[in-house]
Amino acid sequence: MLIEAVRLTLFPAMMAFAASSDLLTMTIANRVSLILIAGFAALALLSGLGSAEVLSHVGAAAAVLGVAFVCFACGWIGGGDAKLAAATALWLGFGNLFSYLVYASLLGGALTLLIVQFRTMPLPPLLAGREWAERLHSQGAGVPYGVALAAAALLVYPQTEWMTAVGL
Repeated sequence: MLIEAVRLTLFPAMMAFAASSDLLTMTIANRVSLILIAGFAALALLSGLGSAEVLSHVGAAAAVLGVAFVCFACGWIGGGDAKLAAATALWLGFGNLFSYLVYASLLGGALTLLIVQFRTMPLPPLLAGREWAERLHSQGAGVPYGVALAAAALLVYPQTEWMTAVGL
């Protein structure tokens, strides 16, 4: 029962938290990635995931972290985004990584276009004075790409071994 609760709630809850945090503050706290890593380790242990499978998941995370670090070093993404993408890849493994990256790219592009369009219009009076909305509306601000990363993860997660084991 506990293992099913972890499978059903931990990953989606952390993705929702990461997305909302990035949208409202333009930051994704390190604890999000740390909780995802610890949750994966616990779930792998409790579900009896073999060492080869664990190493494959770790390899997926390492590959994504390597590429994301280069993107971070070039100033294309934030550090929180890089860590979130790697921690997500740990949960998804190589088997779901391609789908995740495609969804993240498409959703990230759509999000960027929406925000660029949002910034061309006057800030609606309902949002005036709201720090997060003014930051998002600012021409010099970045894009909360964690929203796209989290949405992509939630689209792919139902096809993972974690959810198919629950039988949903």
